Amino acid sequence: MNCSHCQGLDELFSAEYVAKEVAKYRRQGPDKTTRMLTNALKQQGVHELTLLDIGGGVGAIQYELLDAGVKSATDIEASTAYPAAAKAESQKRGYAERIHYHQGNFVDLAEHIQPADIVTLDRVICCFPDMQQLVGLSVARAGKLYGVVYPRDIWWMKMGLAVQNFFFRLQRNPFRVFIHPSEAVEAIIMRSGLKRIFYRRTLLWQVVVYSR
Repeated sequence: MNCSHCQGLDELFSAEYVAKEVAKYRRQGPDKTTRMLTNALKQQGVHELTLLDIGGGVGAIQYELLDAGVKSATDIEASTAYPAAAKAESQKRGYAERIHYHQGNFVDLAEHIQPADIVTLDRVICCFPDMQQLVGLSVARAGKLYGVVYPRDIWWMKMGLAVQNFFFRLQRNPFRVFIHPSEAVEAIIMRSGLKRIFYRRTLLWQVVVYSR
């Protein structure tokens, strides 16, 4: 992820935007696809497991799985506004001592990040230009379960993201969103020795869980 893309990420996920996301989470809980992902993980049993949540945002996956018995969580967040908001929210929920935060690009930090039983990427693959590095490095750190939410590789989603990128260009924001081929994503995951155990899709998104 180049510096201009990171700068665009910060412009998009500003402190004001993040504050609205926190307020929305407090009112409504996780988004539909996030809930689908966490419910699928819970069905596999998460008690006393560790979590690595890449692109954790406000921390929704972390709170849901800590509530379900996860022992500890590590949050990796590329934007600069989310970590402060997530730390404040974890303090309110009594989880501050059980969540470890790292701000930066996961690919750059990966060699310093310990493996975890569960690794999650919720709407993160679509924000990253180099899917191969992101998926390859993250799946290598999954000891038991690997869960992802990413765009369906389908024409209407491609059209929608093309429009979104057009508006980013108009706004002179260097951030871009990507639809990476589903077969390519899954091939990297499967090569690491995981098997798919859960798959659901909505109009726009696919929710997938893999197990070792």
